[in-house]
Amino acid sequence: MVRRFFDLPSLTGLQAFEAAARLSSLKAATAELNVTSGAISRQIKALEGELGVPLFIRTGRGVRLTPAGTELYNTVAAGFSRIADVARDIRRGDQSRNVTIATTDTTGTMWLMPRMPAFWRRHPEITIDHQLAENNRDFRPEEVQLRIRHGMGGWINDVAEPLFDDWLYPVCSPAFAARHAGATVADLPDLPLLDIDWVAPDWVTWEQALLQGGLRGRSFHARRLGKFSLAMQAAAADQGVAIGWHRMISPMLERGALVRLTDLAFPAPGTYFLTWNKGHQLSPAAALLRSWIHEQAAEERARALPFG
Repeated sequence: MVRRFFDLPSLTGLQAFEAAARLSSLKAATAELNVTSGAISRQIKALEGELGVPLFIRTGRGVRLTPAGTELYNTVAAGFSRIADVARDIRRGDQSRNVTIATTDTTGTMWLMPRMPAFWRRHPEITIDHQLAENNRDFRPEEVQLRIRHGMGGWINDVAEPLFDDWLYPVCSPAFAARHAGATVADLPDLPLLDIDWVAPDWVTWEQALLQGGLRGRSFHARRLGKFSLAMQAAAADQGVAIGWHRMISPMLERGALVRLTDLAFPAPGTYFLTWNKGHQLSPAAALLRSWIHEQAAEERARALPFG
């Protein structure tokens, strides 16, 4: 047998392992890599045999990493990501003017994109690629240099810089508010509600919002929509009451497309952060975008909230 120069396991096996670990699913890894489920299983089994330890624990919902698998994944993911960075820069032929940023569809379309023209005017020489998805599993981390994400922080492999917090409250169209003038929090379960579902697992639903209003155990009926922006459009089209995230919908409030309904308002369960991988040095383009995003975040924090 020919000895591998770097004494590495099979790169095909490492690729299968990385995809399955990132997606927490052998089935999803099969679809991403366009191979058979048997091939994925054989590659991972061979890798576990070569290393002499199990890398995954199989569960009814997919797979989760063992301690050894976690250690290997952190290193493999960082290595693949760095290789992808270098390859992308070589293909483009310019290592200083390109940056990829990822964020959720909601944050990207309702907060970041409306502000991007100001960045283009200041830095017309920079090319920015955008990855938008509500679920983290839909991102390709090896291609991403910066991310705007919402959560509690503490991502082990990332530098995380806080941007701003948020507040949530019920919103509807002006016409809907006029028809239900004087409505209180206690009236909300009896109104047509618009829920955002099938998005991220930590998304705030009406069940949680009503708990914030002190309405435990009240039954209600809600239409479920799969995108925040769609729910806001439905609310503006007089179809019911939705849960608005203030930082995302302030332009719709300012132009009168949406108005608040009742005095219910509560803080979002987390903070918006700008993050990037600890093992990566930001390119000049990414560093400029990072500084500009912090400028926009400072302006956002300075905006007055529509309640005390």
